[in-house]
Amino acid sequence: MDNLTHTLTAVAISQTGLNRKTRFATLTLILAANAPDIDVLSGLKGSVTYLEYHRGIAHSLLGITCLAFIISGLIYWMGRKVQTKPGLPLNSRWLLIAALLGTGSHLLLDFTNAYGVRPFLPFSGRWYAWDIMPIIDPLLLAVLTLGLAVPWLLRLVSEEVGVGKGHLVPGAVFCLAAMVALWGVRDFAHRRALSILDSHTYAGEDPERFGAFPVALNPFTWTGVVETETAFHVGSLNALDGSGVPDEMEALDKPQPSPALAAAMKTHAGKVFLDFARFPWAQMDESEEGYHVSISDLRFYRPPAAPRSFTLDVELDKNLRTLSDAFYFAGPRRD
Repeated sequence: MDNLTHTLTAVAISQTGLNRKTRFATLTLILAANAPDIDVLSGLKGSVTYLEYHRGIAHSLLGITCLAFIISGLIYWMGRKVQTKPGLPLNSRWLLIAALLGTGSHLLLDFTNAYGVRPFLPFSGRWYAWDIMPIIDPLLLAVLTLGLAVPWLLRLVSEEVGVGKGHLVPGAVFCLAAMVALWGVRDFAHRRALSILDSHTYAGEDPERFGAFPVALNPFTWTGVVETETAFHVGSLNALDGSGVPDEMEALDKPQPSPALAAAMKTHAGKVFLDFARFPWAQMDESEEGYHVSISDLRFYRPPAAPRSFTLDVELDKNLRTLSDAFYFAGPRRD
């Protein structure tokens, strides 16, 4: 998920009462809820390196536990040196609990989307994804923002008119409860979408694999991806459609095996991408200089007129030696 969602979730967890257990609880939660994304620094060495290490060890159960201990220890050490007004004591145990909740919430939120996580690194590199939430969900952001902002504004008004301080706990509880409720709705719709995809044939072929991936704003609209023997079929479907029939789906023919395609997939960049991609669809163009191989992960498919997303480009010469490679989360439009 995006870092704003992680931050607002951390604030909501803090406002349920954890902020009254120790000083710097909210700060600890916010730092911990964003800490696993430290792996974005791998992008300094290039897009392929970023893809290889993003949501890596820092997003594993081992990684988030280590980060929680480091963050809580630093906050405790710095907190003892900071002179503050008398108030809540600095409690190392509650700081550690706050840090564990922060890093744990990050892993859970990232698990809900189609990108997924690898929680058992370094022992297993297998990806796990719930596939129910978009990476950025405006609906969830709106719920979190309103649930935290409205009680805070009411509290300001209450103080100004002299009727005491309003409570922030109900708003925080509402945020977290609404998040879980949204997960439940999306999970129901996701299961319904998968059932629709599994119940049809595509160009006379039965599905070998299929997946349904979320669309922002509407929890009942999904992008369906079906793999058959000769093609991938991609299209939109409505989980509430009583007919149980997916919308018209675009057929993307699988490429014929070729030495150039095999060479591109055997490159380091190709291996990294294929380890990540769940529905890799390859295209190849030959020119006088060599070969251009493009592999896209259809979980994040966009129509042909839209910019490419989650795509690896590999340039090979006529001797199948790698000239360049690049990965795009969002790249130029297709020709």
